[in-house]
Amino acid sequence: MKHPRIRFFNPETPDVNQLVLNSRDSICFKHSVNITTMTDKEDVISVDYEIFGRVQGVFFRKYTQAEGKKLGLVGWVQNTEAGTVQGQLQGPSSKVIQMQEWLKTTGSPKSQIVKAEFKNERKIENLGHKNFKIIHP
Repeated sequence: MKHPRIRFFNPETPDVNQLVLNSRDSICFKHSVNITTMTDKEDVISVDYEIFGRVQGVFFRKYTQAEGKKLGLVGWVQNTEAGTVQGQLQGPSSKVIQMQEWLKTTGSPKSQIVKAEFKNERKIENLGHKNFKIIHP
């Protein structure tokens, strides 16, 4: 027998977060991106970054956007005139830390990361972005 479900949607982000309560009193989260559960009281942070090395012309921005979305982060990424890639990350601190590690060590398959700088790390009350976007010059 199928159990009826009650769905609760977040009106601000209905496609991102769905809380599903079934008749067995079990709760599960369905989502298209990774988001911390409501029981986690993790700080939400913002950090600016700049990546040095061979990071332009190797799909670095595309891979950065994909990894950020996979981790449930919001922010942006862009090329600079100096040949670097810069941007901003916002989200749960543990996910931002994972993304910082990815930016320092992984990047796109053909990139060669020499150095990653992170600045202006701060705790924030609200996300300043709705998604993770690539900014084109």
